[in-house]
Amino acid sequence: MLVPLAGATAPPTPDPAPEGPRPEVAAPAPAPASISDVRGLWVDAFGPGLKTAAQVRQTVEEAARLGVNTLFVQAIRRGDCLCRRSALPVVTDADLEPGFDPLGEITRLAHGRGMRVIAWASVTGASNTQVPNTSPAHVFRVHGPGAGAASWLARRPDGSWRTGSDAWLDPAIPAAADFMVAGLVSLVRNYPVDGVQLDRIRYPDGGVWGYDPKVLARYRAETGARGTPATTDPRWLDWKRGQVTALVRRISLEVKAARPSAWVSAATITYQAPPAPGDLAAFRKTRTYADVLQDWPTWMQEGLIDLNVLMNYKRDAVPAQAAWFDGWNAFAASVRAAPGDLRGAEVAGGTALYLNPPAVTAAQAARTVAAGLGWVGYSYRTPTLDVYGTRQSTPEGLAAVRDLLTAPGGALARVSPWTAQPRTVRGLLGRVVGTPVPGGRVVEALRGGQVVARTLTDGGGNYGFLNLAPGPVEVRVSGQRWAEPVPEVGVIRYPDLLVRDVQPAASGRP
Repeated sequence: MLVPLAGATAPPTPDPAPEGPRPEVAAPAPAPASISDVRGLWVDAFGPGLKTAAQVRQTVEEAARLGVNTLFVQAIRRGDCLCRRSALPVVTDADLEPGFDPLGEITRLAHGRGMRVIAWASVTGASNTQVPNTSPAHVFRVHGPGAGAASWLARRPDGSWRTGSDAWLDPAIPAAADFMVAGLVSLVRNYPVDGVQLDRIRYPDGGVWGYDPKVLARYRAETGARGTPATTDPRWLDWKRGQVTALVRRISLEVKAARPSAWVSAATITYQAPPAPGDLAAFRKTRTYADVLQDWPTWMQEGLIDLNVLMNYKRDAVPAQAAWFDGWNAFAASVRAAPGDLRGAEVAGGTALYLNPPAVTAAQAARTVAAGLGWVGYSYRTPTLDVYGTRQSTPEGLAAVRDLLTAPGGALARVSPWTAQPRTVRGLLGRVVGTPVPGGRVVEALRGGQVVARTLTDGGGNYGFLNLAPGPVEVRVSGQRWAEPVPEVGVIRYPDLLVRDVQPAASGRP
């Protein structure tokens, strides 16, 4: 997501500068209603801000002065946590105050100032070879490149796994998916955070990942395909994209089962030129969909996420990028729900404070809010281009950007607490067992004999539906069925369904 999961402090590489003249940028038309009232700030741990009690107090104080109502706080980094009560080892960082729990303290202090806290997690982050976690229980030490068949890393066709200095977990490995889910759920169970944000919920850039032998075996078993798929094989890409979406669905269901009121957010990719509003066919030609395999319009429309925060990291001074910025905001607003469904996920535009001077940040934030979207800035630690370039201190940068954001007419001039409740508050989940091929099976939810929803099982046989209407629902999968009421609030867990056949799994979309 926001930072390369490396030891370096640099934020992510922005979109490249296109050639050609800078286009005229029309101001977006005012939205008929607010899509989101979130006004947030990302707080990363690649420098000061979270590592001591004094830093956390200062962070919360600065955020309160800025006027934001939500902090997106780095929690799960690379299979480890900036916290002490999770399913994961604590991060290895010499600057972390001994015994200190950053997530617990910032949540306590922020809540005391009326701000919500969303625990930001790099879902597929596994390790960085320059600054490895030293715990013997860390995922990279137990399931890393030397683990043989027990490795959980995303791999290229030649078996390589590094992208820069980073290692990524593969969402299509069922045991790795279980691990990622458990880490996120432990945050909601053990801390009073207001929700979680899924970062790096995708495959790495390049479109050449997923070639672990276990993943290839799954793909062949579930689809009937033979041989090793080419990196550009549409069926292979669609299957892998489905694995990412299945992980999002599973995380959301398990988080809502632990606490229905918790927000599930995703930090999503907006590379290069946007599709026109409502043009899903054009979206499927973007790098977001075709390269890193994120289908976030589907996540929004199916209630898999409650809040989509676009990583809309553009520089107005670069030709075309101002238009890209407004275009991605408009597209996301247009696809937030199926036609006629007014309940769609909230959308916020995430802007790169570190790429722009304060005046551009203020202008981008104002355009985002004028379009009816929420706004989140990256980041507390690098609030201006001059701070990022070490020409200005963080306090100086925060003061400069605050003066403009909070000025009359600014995006933070009049901010109220973000009190909305998430759209998704109920669902059902279950699992099929007893077969060597549990993944890729069509699961139907029926009411009154009519199919009301359809999905596929993931590699572990897990399935689920979010935000079905309350009342009795029958689930059918591979000749098995079970009926039980969906509650008004909460996630009901159906009993395991025993499947004795060895059917080839479904192909394509459900």
